[in-house]
Formats: sequence, C-alpha cells, structure tokens
Amino acid sequence: MKKGKILAVSGFLLISFLSRAQDEYAFRVLANKGANEVKSGDTWQPLKTGAQLKTGDELKISENASVGLVSKFGRPLEVKEAKIHKVADLLSRVGTSQSVLNKYTDFILSSNSAEAKKNRLSATGAVHRGLDDIKVYLPENQYSDVFNSTVVINWQATNGAAPYVVSLKNMFDDELMKIETPETKVQVDLSDPKFTSELSILVEVKSKADHKSKSEQHLIKRLSPSRYEAVKAELNKTTADLKEETAFNKYLLAGFYEENKLFIDAITCYEQAIKMDPENPTYKDAYEEFLLRNKLKVGK
Repeated sequence: MKKGKILAVSGFLLISFLSRAQDEYAFRVLANKGANEVKSGDTWQPLKTGAQLKTGDELKISENASVGLVSKFGRPLEVKEAKIHKVADLLSRVGTSQSVLNKYTDFILSSNSAEAKKNRLSATGAVHRGLDDIKVYLPENQYSDVFNSTVVINWQATNGAAPYVVSLKNMFDDELMKIETPETKVQVDLSDPKFTSELSILVEVKSKADHKSKSEQHLIKRLSPSRYEAVKAELNKTTADLKEETAFNKYLLAGFYEENKLFIDAITCYEQAIKMDPENPTYKDAYEEFLLRNKLKVGK
C-alpha cells in the first residue's frame, strides 16, 4: 500500500513537471514577416510580434515568410523554412548558455509596444529643429556621436526637387566632400582619407536646382577613445551571437545602439536591415517608431 502511494505521488509529480515544462516560455517574437501561425494547445492562431512562444507550442512558417526569435537565454534565431516547427526543437538549436542580448531585446520590445506608442502620441515637447524645406534625420548635437565608419544620411524634402547635393565640411566650413544624388539618402564612409583627420564633420543637404532649399547643418562626431573602447567592449559581448550579416541581426544591433544613445549608428542599422529584407514590415515599422520617439522626424 505504501509502495503504491509512493508510485502514485511520483507519477503525479512527473506529470506536473512535464506540464510545467510544456508551458514554459521559450522564445519571444521580435520580427514577423508573412502569414505565420502558432499552435498553443489545440488551436492555431496568427503569430504577432511581441508574443511569447512556450516550449510545448508549434510554429507554422508560411511560404516566403520568416520569424525572428530571441530565446529566454538571449540567443537569437531566424526561422525561414516553410513548415511546422516544434518550439522545443528550435530551443535545442540555440542552446541554453546565457547571452547579454536579452537586455537589448527587452529594450526593443518595450520601445515598440502599444503602450510606448500611446505614450509617444500623448507626449508633448520640442521636436527636431530644422529648416522647413529639407529635414535631415540626424540627431541634435549632444547625440551626434558615431561608433562605426559607415553612416547612412537620409532626409525628407517638402520643397526643393532632386537631385540633391550633400556637403560634408570640417569645423572651419571647408568642404571635404560633395555628393550629388537623385535619392533622399546617401551612405558615407568615414574611413575615407578625406575624413581621417577630422573628429567632427558638418552635414548639409541642398536642392541642386534651388540652393535656397536646404537643411540646417548637422554634426557627426567620432567617439572619444575612452568611450569608443567602452562601447566596443560591450558590443563584443552582444555580437558574439550576431556574427552573420542578416537583416534580423541588424535590427537587433539597432536596439543596442539606441540604448547606448548612438542614434546615427542605429539609423544605419535600420537602413541596412530594410535594404536586406525590404518586404519585412517589422523593420520599417520599428524604424518609423525610432525616428518619431527620438524626435528625429515629426509625426503627421
């Protein structure tokens, strides 16, 4: 009788453990492209960004779709194969070692939550200053530091037709480089010999047809050696899991840079993510929210 009770209790505990394991949170959804679904229990439901996937769930990836996940241990995983995946199997692929990436995925999710958008819409305050004709999406001078050598500069022109002329000058107003483009963005390589001796660079955009149609000047400033090393050390911890050049990894890096107030680097990462995966609405929506909440762009 006593032995039977022990076996019954042991069986109950095993069932309870397995049940809890099935309900345990395994991944959070950070990016979602396509008509993907999740099965929790017996029901398939549309997958949403920000959702938690449990160990016992199943994930259905549709054709030409993808899902960007980060595990409870902070490990990223992009799933693209069109089939039904067991979440437990996906978790086994990334392993259980801890990553510091969770800190930045928390920041990304909270920044793009419905509550964050509601708070942004109800907030008042100054927006990015600039001339009315051409607004360049670069931050105020106190946030003009840049870590990387690649910088994407983009703008919105309410007046003044293409082509545009982007002037990059030193602090004495000497022109270092001039770029003409029919687009509303350019990519600049700060490792170019023309910039190597410059710690700070001024940026101005004009319409070639009408030089009166122009932006205000914006500053791009290299990090001090001490801050550069501090950011590099933290970045090395984060990018151990982001070595591949993918749109999802660029999106995660944008969160890292924004959290560290390196808005120019975040802009570049968003632009690169969208260029790599232009059909993914997550990156476009998150980029728009980034510009609005940091007052780099005025909402309609």
